[in-house]
Amino acid sequence: MSSDPTSSTSVPGEADSKRSSAGRSDAPVDRRGQPLRLLSIHAHPDDEASKGAGAVRKYVDDGIAATLVCCTGGEAGDILNPAMDRPGIAENLPAIRMVELGRSAQIIGFDRVELLGYSDSGMEGTEANAHPGNFANAPFDEAVGRLVAILRRERPQVVITYGDDQRSYAHPDHLRVYDISLPAIEAAADAGYRPELGGPHEVDKVYSSVWYRKRMEALHLAMGEAGLESPFDEGWRKRWSDFDQDHRVTTLIDVSGYYWVREGALLAHATQIDPNVGFWFGVPDEISDRVEPYDTFVLERSTVGSANGQDGPNGFEGDLFAGLRG
Repeated sequence: MSSDPTSSTSVPGEADSKRSSAGRSDAPVDRRGQPLRLLSIHAHPDDEASKGAGAVRKYVDDGIAATLVCCTGGEAGDILNPAMDRPGIAENLPAIRMVELGRSAQIIGFDRVELLGYSDSGMEGTEANAHPGNFANAPFDEAVGRLVAILRRERPQVVITYGDDQRSYAHPDHLRVYDISLPAIEAAADAGYRPELGGPHEVDKVYSSVWYRKRMEALHLAMGEAGLESPFDEGWRKRWSDFDQDHRVTTLIDVSGYYWVREGALLAHATQIDPNVGFWFGVPDEISDRVEPYDTFVLERSTVGSANGQDGPNGFEGDLFAGLRG
């Protein structure tokens, strides 16, 4: 990957995903008449599958274009699916993870995949974490500049990123996504900031994606009522309680009928996702579709006011583009 922040790199399979709304004559527009675009920022390949995949695909099916920014290549990841722990995989893992990312992006419907160009930082204390070229150790201004270039080129109205509370999984790369996102969004709107990176662009709404404890608990109860074994054991339930962020949730996107997107995108990451893990695949779609069937977000910043009082599910905001549509 070039260190030039104005350059972009596609991933294998990206060309096949260009069936989305980009260029559609009936694509939804904002109040300025500009086509709506969503941009989602993630730390590693597979994060885009586990966080908000159904919501993104739902918007794509509605004619809204979507860009994925992946900050690292996931090079420090282990092989977590026993079926993939075979000769030729570990030594080629970085290239394989790029192929997996392309397949996942195609399933979700991203029409563009941008790589920020850093290596996986690994967890604290690992060899990868000490590498000077990793995301966590990258110069702050350099990383911000790379993201600014993408924001100005893609010009999204809505950005999904990570929030400040990452206690449930404090990976250095997840923390770094939060660190650079809002500064880059602010800098992208500043005409005086590095004009060589493109014309200024103001993002209208910024969201972070969060786990919804209420949904997990409801699914746990529904599985028991159906006479099925819940994949959410006591350890998982304690973790939700310890890191509960339900009080921060502002926005519920109904993704009933879209759980196949998350499942398919996760399975595309064959080196990382074991299809036998109940946490991801242990709840039948019939139950997922009727029990709190939402992808959940926190509105972090908005040029069009707060999400309070929106006419969405249970009184929450129900549309990431609320207040923006033309």
